[in-house]
Amino acid sequence: MRTLVLGGGCFWCLDALYREVRGVTEVTSGYTGGRTPHPTYESVCSGRTGHAEAVRVSFDESVIPASVILDMFFAMHDPTTLNRQGYDVGTQYRSAVFAASERDAGDFEAARERAARLWDDPIVTALEPLGEFFEAEPIHQNYYAEFPDAGYCQVIVNPKLSKARRAFEDWIRPQPA
Repeated sequence: MRTLVLGGGCFWCLDALYREVRGVTEVTSGYTGGRTPHPTYESVCSGRTGHAEAVRVSFDESVIPASVILDMFFAMHDPTTLNRQGYDVGTQYRSAVFAASERDAGDFEAARERAARLWDDPIVTALEPLGEFFEAEPIHQNYYAEFPDAGYCQVIVNPKLSKARRAFEDWIRPQPA
């Protein structure tokens, strides 16, 4: 089992995608990369904690390679905008990979090179060391499944999820009828 921690703007989008991916065994939304112990959603949204919204994705590498997990990450958000994803603005929405090892860092660098070929603008996704990861409040876990009709899910999550499902259809679990 392997775990990667990824920040790609609001954690609800990444959480929604990775929960549908074959080989992913656990997805946890949370906060990392900052200086405030035990942050809350409200404190992170203030932009004063230094933390980013992120997801911790655990997966079975015998089913899905880390390269695909990272390619999905780069496809699911805009890695060319600094501290911003759409209407979400601030360092808490930064694009970042939080590496726990040299292996994570190497896989990230390879994925960034692959992604750079797909974007016209330069990739600004940061490679940061993984510090403590703080699990987000229960309402933020599996948010998309719990609140599919919420405005944010309809306007922001759905289009990104549809695009990723098409691009990575071989890796998506079959959806219930």
